[in-house]
Amino acid sequence: MASPAVAPSPFARESIALRFAVFFLVSAGFTTIYLVQPVLPVLRLEFGVDEARASWSVSAVVLGIALSNLPFGRIADLHPVKPIIAAGGSAVAVFGLVCAFTRSMELMIACRFVQGLFLPALTTCIAAYLSRSLPAQRLNVMMGSYVAATVVGGLSGRLIGGWIHPPLHWRYAFATASALVAAATLIALKVLPGEKGARPESSQEGGFPELIRRTDLLRIYSVGFSAFFVFSALFNYLPFYLSGEPFRASTNLITLMYLAYTIGVFIAPLSGRVSNRYGNGVTMVLGASILGGSLGLTHIARMGLVALGLGGVCLGFFSVHSAAVGSMNRRLSRSRGRANSLYIMIYYLGGSAGITLCGYGYQLFGWIGVTGLGLLMVANILAIGLVEIRQRGPVSAA
Repeated sequence: MASPAVAPSPFARESIALRFAVFFLVSAGFTTIYLVQPVLPVLRLEFGVDEARASWSVSAVVLGIALSNLPFGRIADLHPVKPIIAAGGSAVAVFGLVCAFTRSMELMIACRFVQGLFLPALTTCIAAYLSRSLPAQRLNVMMGSYVAATVVGGLSGRLIGGWIHPPLHWRYAFATASALVAAATLIALKVLPGEKGARPESSQEGGFPELIRRTDLLRIYSVGFSAFFVFSALFNYLPFYLSGEPFRASTNLITLMYLAYTIGVFIAPLSGRVSNRYGNGVTMVLGASILGGSLGLTHIARMGLVALGLGGVCLGFFSVHSAAVGSMNRRLSRSRGRANSLYIMIYYLGGSAGITLCGYGYQLFGWIGVTGLGLLMVANILAIGLVEIRQRGPVSAA
């Protein structure tokens, strides 16, 4: 007697469409984060504010992401994700349109903060959805697309914001980003297979207090905080630095400098292989050394050397970030979801703190105020990397 035919999985039938939907949704979400970064000097003049105040249009988004990432991760564990994506995509798109029309910097900052609060609905929630819906071999491929989308989205936001402004106006960049988020949300809602019901996490897993009490994990969280502190601050105040003397660079040229960000697409997997062979501590030390040296290189008043320095900053940052995530997950036998969401929260808090504190540093001391604070963070990464090398040993359970 013939065995009954087994209906193919909806994921098998729609693999390409699913990968496109995930890539589009995540990249569109990340596009909104750094949209105004290349035109911060323009915002400063148009709204009549200082550098630190203008930079809140970026740090407010990052702060919102940091604060809402854990709640959205928990919501995604307990409820079907499609309504969450619909609500998040709608909020991000609508408040982006408000930013396109507002004449108030305070209102823009508030709207950007709300965008940040809802962005995890498009990023954290889709990651949780994939992890519980796909078999392991499919998940690895899909998460590769997810990581690539974060890099592409971060770069695309900067390119859209920088290249739309000179021929048109920066306000069109907000309208464009809102349209992309709305389109990506609609496609995701159509393509993502429905869920019969969410599967809450096992109550036997370790909670956040248990993770926070672990000093080895706190060191890794400190690395993520420090790395994104440096990276966010440097690229946020880069337009102010390059638009002034002696460079007097145009918005288009400043935007081109953000292409250094593409190094992340290649260096993240490469640093993983280096960490596998030599250890995560070695990768952290090497990455921190490159990061620190590259910060110094940006002080040489030649555009080519500044570009080389930015490339080195990206090389060092993505190496450190990948090593930190790898080191954290190697130490865990359970609670990986909570540990990773906690890492992401502290990571984004580092970005928001870097942009905020370095704003005052830039006002008081110029570019050296940004790189000086950055070097303090690099020293922290270097010290923890050395500790990791000395303490490299058996993996422990969470």
